[in-house]
Order: sequence, then structure tokens, then C-alpha cells
Amino acid sequence: MKFYEESDLPIYVQLAEWLENEILREQFKADEKMYSQYQLADLFTINPATAGKSLTILLDNDILYKKRGLGMFVTSEARNVILSKRKNEKLTTLVNGIVDEAERLEVPFDELIDMLKRAKAKNKGGIGRD
Repeated sequence: MKFYEESDLPIYVQLAEWLENEILREQFKADEKMYSQYQLADLFTINPATAGKSLTILLDNDILYKKRGLGMFVTSEARNVILSKRKNEKLTTLVNGIVDEAERLEVPFDELIDMLKRAKAKNKGGIGRD
């Protein structure tokens, strides 16, 4: 993973999103141990405190849970929490932005829907699912 310094998102948020993506890709499954803040710091050559902030985000969002003396583990509902959060926050924001831009460009609604369908068809076999 490469962090984008020009991004508006702090590194700890980018790392938290990367960890969420790893959970979505099932690199980490329910009740499996997550990287420690020191492992993440070594892996990405970042400050352990930055890595710790990333893990705290996931802990606060019920994506991870702590086992005293053992580390952090993925919750059984982690995938559902991430999917719901991204759908309700990120995807809604993106869709609203697309609709606003389409209106500014005077793109008819049917044409916008066709554009979405073409994008979906182009992405078949990729990340998207029906």
C-alpha cells in the first residue's frame, strides 16, 4: 500500500481504509487476529502512534475488538459494518456529487443511468457484484 501525501485524508485514515479493504477481501476473517500497531508501523514505515490511531478507528466502529494481552481481532459483524458504513456515507456522497454534476452539465437522467450501466458492465468480473 502506498500512502498519498497529497490526499486530504490523514495517513491514519488511509491506513484504516486499507485495513477495512483487507477485511472486505477476506484477508482477515471474523475472530482472526489483526496486525498490531507495531507490525503496521514496520510494514508501512510509519510512526506506531499513527498505526495505533488507525486501529482505534476500527475499534471505535466495532470492526475490531480487544482481547487483553493478546491483541485486536476482527468482529463477526466487521464486513457488514464496513459495507453499511461505506454505503451510507461514502457511496451516498459520491452519488450525490455525480447527480449534482450531471445536472450542471444538463445530462438527462436516462443518459446518466446508461452511463452507470456501461460502467457496471465494464467493471464486470472486477470488484463489483450484482
